[in-house]
Amino acid sequence: MASNRPALRKRGEKAVSITMMNSILQKSSAEMKSKRQRLSSQRDQELTYAKFQIENAPIERSISEAHSSLFRNYSMFKRSYELMESTLKVYVYREGEKPNFHLPQLRGIYASEGWFMKSMEKNKQFVVKNPKKAHLFYLPFSSLRLRNYLNGSSFITQKMENYLKNYIDIIATKYRFWNKSGGSDHFLVACHDWAPRITRNIFGNSLRVLCNSNIARGFKIGKDVSFPVTYISSANNPLKNFGGNPPSKRPILAFFAGGMHGYVRPILLQYWQNKNSDMKIMGPMSRDVEGKEKYREYMKSSKYCICAKGYEVHTPRVMESIYFECVPVIISDNYVPPFFEVLNWEEFALFISEINIPNLRDILLSVPEDRYIMMQRRVRIVQRYFLWHKVPVKYDLFHMILHSVWFNRVFHF
Repeated sequence: MASNRPALRKRGEKAVSITMMNSILQKSSAEMKSKRQRLSSQRDQELTYAKFQIENAPIERSISEAHSSLFRNYSMFKRSYELMESTLKVYVYREGEKPNFHLPQLRGIYASEGWFMKSMEKNKQFVVKNPKKAHLFYLPFSSLRLRNYLNGSSFITQKMENYLKNYIDIIATKYRFWNKSGGSDHFLVACHDWAPRITRNIFGNSLRVLCNSNIARGFKIGKDVSFPVTYISSANNPLKNFGGNPPSKRPILAFFAGGMHGYVRPILLQYWQNKNSDMKIMGPMSRDVEGKEKYREYMKSSKYCICAKGYEVHTPRVMESIYFECVPVIISDNYVPPFFEVLNWEEFALFISEINIPNLRDILLSVPEDRYIMMQRRVRIVQRYFLWHKVPVKYDLFHMILHSVWFNRVFHF
């Protein structure tokens, strides 16, 4: 058995724990506080003012302790969000032809980038027609459609990079903003597994919103934004089948079902499949209507939902757990969870290192019941920040993604 343990991680790649990630964020925040901001334009002055206001935010007391504890600093988050609403202006480039640009895909495992594109391009509060008024510039391409467009090509990664480089050349030739900032006030949103690789060179200075937020592969805490993978089955009703059971109606200790992608999931099944009646750990379930309904019922009836990485660090199970009010148990070394710069994930989720899979049940059973009850309550509270709406609403997933881009820009310009 020992030969099958998570030592199969790529050679030279070290595991970064959630505790280490917290330290990296704190160090980054301290460096940004001491950084002297440039004041070369009105937009820069507005960002400097916003940073001062956020750092000196008045203490917010009109919120429950359970809710406040979800945030690293709720007062700063609230003030930052208010300033985003009143200040932030975004220019959306019109260049680029469909389908790779301006054509959102609203269903499936990569739907997040499509929902953001749709919501951003139709937005009237933040989007400006005059790029001179913008604090941020959005590059509206779809990593999924680009991947599909070039599928079957040899040297596909290089071709995707070249395709995007040509796009940036067009932008830089037509406008002065990319060259003026070196791309640092531009952002992209990409959910495909390959996105970090095809964007790391061209968009090295830009803010990248990525589902594949692997800190061991170049994801930069405090600059890049971790993007939730949200599997959407209905473009007309993104909240279909939403909700879960109360703690008293969750007899299953832990649940996982899924394909054997990567090295972690086979190890998970090796140790826990058919071992204990309260551990429902299995391979892929049927994808027909009955199978999908059974999958949802397992999630709604389990205390803990296992979010084990596949080929890459991200998995839609993290969001599914929150949607079905099941405490997420994240088994994915080096995964930076969504909105890491503002949310205190350890208040509503468990992080278990891959090497501790053999101890999974003991770890879960060691959690005191009152702590579990509080974590499950916080999962229900945090839901609002992870929901797509056909028409975006305050504090929903669209606004939270945009806030993270705004927040990181304010502290890193």
